[in-house]
Amino acid sequence: MNVLVCVKRVPATGARIVLTEDAQEIETRNLGFTVSPHEECAVEEAVRINEAHGGETTVLTLGPAEAEEQLRDALALGIDRAVLLPAGDEQWDASATAAAIAEAVRQEQGEGREFDVLLFGNESADAGNYQVAIRVAHILGLPCVSGVKDLAFEDGQATARRQVDDGWEIYQVPLPAVFAVKEGINVPRYPSLPGRMKAKRKEIGDYEPAAAEPGLEKVRLMNPPEEESDVEMLGEGPEAVSRIVEILDELGVA
Repeated sequence: MNVLVCVKRVPATGARIVLTEDAQEIETRNLGFTVSPHEECAVEEAVRINEAHGGETTVLTLGPAEAEEQLRDALALGIDRAVLLPAGDEQWDASATAAAIAEAVRQEQGEGREFDVLLFGNESADAGNYQVAIRVAHILGLPCVSGVKDLAFEDGQATARRQVDDGWEIYQVPLPAVFAVKEGINVPRYPSLPGRMKAKRKEIGDYEPAAAEPGLEKVRLMNPPEEESDVEMLGEGPEAVSRIVEILDELGVA
């Protein structure tokens, strides 16, 4: 069973985001990068599908040359091969990104690679627009299930389970199909030292994507207002103890 998993280079979760002076980009000089938590689970799910059913796994990303770091992280976890779609300075919204990924899938098919399963994170940690997986499925004419928390395969079909407030929604779809998985579908493994060494030696393929034609125009970026917090000094040294006891009593934990 051949699996394609798509990831996105995003600022490290929890990092303090600083914008450039023109408010058009994120200042990256002192910023670490990773992939979204949902996508970490998508990579893990691809490796597990490979372990259970055989076949080949491929990781793909649209991004700058530096995104090779995230591809090699996925290779270190057990993914077989990697593909980078170099992104220039154009604005890549969900529509343009999906078009580039779909075209890369078609080029892979032209080279004899047919994917049974296309995996995405349910949403990226930066934009969080929930759209790319669904748009790729639409372009390629494939069934799609989003919000997936469990996947199983048998006789050319997939059973995808999605958690809702009062239980589970269960979908059966024929392969090939697209799935957007959520954090919690599995517990991602850590890369081993031999895995990292092998990843360094693997070649990364690339396809030049067509120029982005976004449907939306970015005006500017804005940081959300920071939450305010109040700090009450209870005193210094032993004299603060009585006030601490009063606070604990007010909270009902004394």
